[in-house]
Formats: sequence, C-alpha cells, structure tokens
Amino acid sequence: MKEWNFDAVIIGGGVTGCAIARELSRYEMHTALIEREEDVCSGTSKANSAIVHAGHDAVPGSVKARFNVEGNRMMGELAEDLDFEFDRNGSLILCFAEEDRPALQELYDKGVKNGVPDLKIITGDEARAMEPNVSDAVVAALYAPTGGIVCPFGLTIALAENACDNGVEFIFHEEVKKVVKTENGYDLETTNGVVHTTYVINAAGVYADEIHNMVSEEKLHITPRKGDYCLLDKEAGNHVKHTIFQLPGKLGKGILVTPTIHGNLLTGPTAKNIEDKESTATTAEELAEIMEKGSVSVKNVPFRQVITSFSGLRAHEDGDDFIVGEAKDAPGFFDAAGIESPGLTSAPAIGVYLAEKVAEKAGAAKKAEWNGQRKGFVRPEKLSMEERAALIKERPEYGTIICRCEGVSEGEIVDAINRTLGAVSLDGIKRRVRQGMGRCQAGFCTPRTMEILARERGMEMEDICKNAPGSNMLTGQK
Repeated sequence: MKEWNFDAVIIGGGVTGCAIARELSRYEMHTALIEREEDVCSGTSKANSAIVHAGHDAVPGSVKARFNVEGNRMMGELAEDLDFEFDRNGSLILCFAEEDRPALQELYDKGVKNGVPDLKIITGDEARAMEPNVSDAVVAALYAPTGGIVCPFGLTIALAENACDNGVEFIFHEEVKKVVKTENGYDLETTNGVVHTTYVINAAGVYADEIHNMVSEEKLHITPRKGDYCLLDKEAGNHVKHTIFQLPGKLGKGILVTPTIHGNLLTGPTAKNIEDKESTATTAEELAEIMEKGSVSVKNVPFRQVITSFSGLRAHEDGDDFIVGEAKDAPGFFDAAGIESPGLTSAPAIGVYLAEKVAEKAGAAKKAEWNGQRKGFVRPEKLSMEERAALIKERPEYGTIICRCEGVSEGEIVDAINRTLGAVSLDGIKRRVRQGMGRCQAGFCTPRTMEILARERGMEMEDICKNAPGSNMLTGQK
C-alpha cells in the first residue's frame, strides 16, 4: 500500500479542481491533486457547452452569480497568461412571443443586479441583422457582448500544467474511497493506499456529495443531470457567429446553437435528471429533441453535417446553487460542490476564492517566486508559411500530417505526449491537440497515433488505451 503526506489535497481533476490547484500553487504549501482517471478533464469538464456565460441568468445574490461574473471577467487575462483559445463572441437570448417580453426584461434586470456590463435588449430585426439565420419568429433578444466561447480541454489542461510547473503533484488512477477525520486533518483512503493531509478541497463533480457526506452531518445530495449534444462539421461553423440561447426554463438554459472556438457548430444540451453517475450514453429521443428545438432558434441548421454526438453530466445539488467554502462541522474540509452551469466560467474565480481561504487557514505565505505564465501548444496552421517552413526545417516531425481532418502533425502529437502532464492515452492526445476530432472521428489516424504513443512512452501497442485502464484499443493474441 502506498502512503502520501501533503498539506492540502484537491479531490477531482476537472476544471474547478485544476483552477484551485493553480491558485494554491501560489502558496508555500505541499499540495496534491488526486484524480481517479488517467488524466485531467475526464469527467464533467470534457463534455459541456464550452460557453463562457455573461452572468445574467443566475439569481442575484447567489453563489453562482458571484463566481460567474468574476470568472467571466478573469477569462481574457487568464487566456493570455496561459495561452489557451478564448473568444468573447457575445450571446443572444431569444424571445419568441410578445407575452414573454416581461421574462426577457427580468433576465436583463437580473444581469444588471449581478454586475454584467453592456447588456442590451434589442428588437427581432436587430437580432436578425446581427445573425441572419436567427428565426423569423424572434420578436426581441437580450444581447450580452461579454459572453464567450472557450475550449474546455484547453482551459483545464492549461490550468493543470501551470499548477504542476509550480509544484502541485498530480496523482492519477487513485479513487478516494473513504475520508476519515484525524487529529491532524484527514486521511483519504484510496484505491492503492492512504493520503494524509491537513486540508481537503472537494471538487469531485457528481461525486462531491458522497465525499462531503463522509465528514459532515449537513448532508448534500447531487443529481446527475444528463445533457446530449450534436457537434457539426466545420463547414457549418459560420452558420451563427454569436452563442444563441432561448429564454431559460426550470431545467436550464434550453437548447443553444453556438460556434465553437475551433470552428465547428455545437447544439444542445438536453436536460434529463438521472440516477446513474456514470451514464453518458446519448439517446435517439434526446438527439431528436436537439434538432427540433435548435431549429426553433436558428433557421436551416445543417444537421446532416453532424460528425458526432456526445453526452455529459452536470452536478445539480438540491439547493440549486454552488456550494463553495469550508464545511461548518468539518474544519479544514472545503467544498466546491454542485458545480453545474455556469461552472466552466466560474472555475477561475472559485479557484482564487478557495485557495485564499485554505492558505489563510493554514497561515501559508505566497511564494517568493511563482510563474503564472504558460506557453501553449505549437499550432503550425496558425503560423505563416515562412514560420511553418522554419519550424519544419528545425523539427521535421511538424511536416508529417497524422490527422488529415484537423491537420495535426506528428510534432504536435509528440508534444502532447512529452510536455508537462503529457498524454498517456488516445483521448489525452485528442484533448490536447485535436487529433481525431474531425470529420472521420479518428477513423484513419488512430493506428499511426498509437504507434507514436507506443514509441514515445515505451509501451506495447496492446497496452494502449482510449482513456481509462480497460479501454484497450487492441485485444487478443499476437
């Protein structure tokens, strides 16, 4: 059995956990992040709308409202510091009937109370002038120019890499089975050992209630809320330029239509409360709902160009708000629980808040030297022809295209494997450099990518997994 000792331990390697890890790396503390999967960004953070919400939907005074607006405000500078892709493309919330105008006005008023800047109610004609494919039935819209789109993989991985480079240890393949209060803090009993720590930060996604309830009498209950999505080819990427919402209902913000940061078109999600915290299968009924309701907002969405569908889970807590802070009856145990939409937007702000609270309780000083900058992946397609030629001359592997759909070179795949917290699975490579995310969905590039991964990691081809152990790509005898 393994045994570890840390000052602070974060449970969960999603965007929230990695944001907390980066902020804690500012302090003189021995910090670790524990993740049950083989990589960060393997749960809720890998399957969401990739939207940076403006903050007009959250109830004024709620925890969601606070961290949404703060996180939105932070995102531009964070993208520059950590070199990930982010576009403040703006959003439109559509109103389809005159009798719904009061609800649109209410949304505007909430946004103003929350501190969302530059909100504006516009006419249907003004909305169609901005977005020619918006439905003819739209009578008005709320325009939020601070809304944006981001790559959730890019954001999470950037936060994790920077945290790791600043001293945070990442422990993969360890699931926390039990949390026990001790005289000096907490013992986390894991798959393969025990972790001794003074402080615990619970960012376990849909399992955050189970972790919390191990140490607190004030119980939480999280319901997994499943959402299906359709991702369309890049040929459809310019169908809209803004993120298009419908007026929200009791289960969320409805079906959206949005460009992605990489030039695709995304529609979804549905919202279905389920019990199984591992169920991410799409259904024909929900995909049909996406197509039907998405077409209400935007005309002629080319659903024939769907290249894949997927599903993700949101951690909906019964109180319908984020739970962020120290548990009242468990000193040193901090929650980041019930993190559903707008969790991706809120993560950087939650990270700052919880890191400050933990450091304050620990009496930890800030490091004299801390590097908040991170250089992202080399993207040959973004270089000029002269720059690209120079790169290939220096490193010929950047001239060998492995994934034709996305134009991903061998050099990018090698970088994805060998840099800080490098990929150990095919999905890890995909999330870092988009190999396999194009039209053919890895139909042609997988064998060559496996060869590169085996070579760089010193692995046998039979041991290569799609993601977690057990998802081996090859089985049987040689």
